[in-house]
Amino acid sequence: MDEIGKYLIEEALIIVPVLWVIGVFLKYTSFLADEFIPWILTLCGICFAVGLLGFSVANVMQGILAAGVAVLVHQLYKQTKQLR
Repeated sequence: MDEIGKYLIEEALIIVPVLWVIGVFLKYTSFLADEFIPWILTLCGICFAVGLLGFSVANVMQGILAAGVAVLVHQLYKQTKQLR
């Protein structure tokens, strides 16, 4: 957890589960192709980070990192589940 803290600040950690839940909902929509989900999550992550933390380049990066962590966690869960 200390390693993640070097890049993703504590205030932005709440964005990760929110994006993960949004991603799960988007996955089960019939009108949206799967390849657009990471892009939508990235845009949402940027908007949430700027909304929570204020507008700056560093906060935009926090939103991008939060989206990356959310997608990574989902893929780790999905790939681990397939191994069983």
